[in-house]
Amino acid sequence: MSFDLAVLAMDASADAAAARAMFERCTSVSHADRDLDERVVGFYERLRSQFPDHPPHSADSPWMSTPLTVGVDHVIMNLSFSSKSDAAIKAIEELAERYRLVLWDPQSQDAYLPNN
Repeated sequence: MSFDLAVLAMDASADAAAARAMFERCTSVSHADRDLDERVVGFYERLRSQFPDHPPHSADSPWMSTPLTVGVDHVIMNLSFSSKSDAAIKAIEELAERYRLVLWDPQSQDAYLPNN
């Protein structure tokens, strides 16, 4: 079994409804391209340095599908429901906070907003 998490580059006025709408745009074909958000770049570089999403994969990889879905303003991650995902979830939470990204859980429809 697996579950998804996403980080979204949003402004300080973000809320759960705006995060849901952005996630839906990011997963649709109508997602507009724009300049890369440096917060997403930093998040992705740090995350993949700890948990690579390109071969060779470790047996402890938390990813159920790779590469991760990366856009100019988001990273969508599909993780396994197992103890090997615990360290990745902690890293995702910490990096989302560090880079001021909204952490979106599409299963529960919860948005975790960064402390500005």
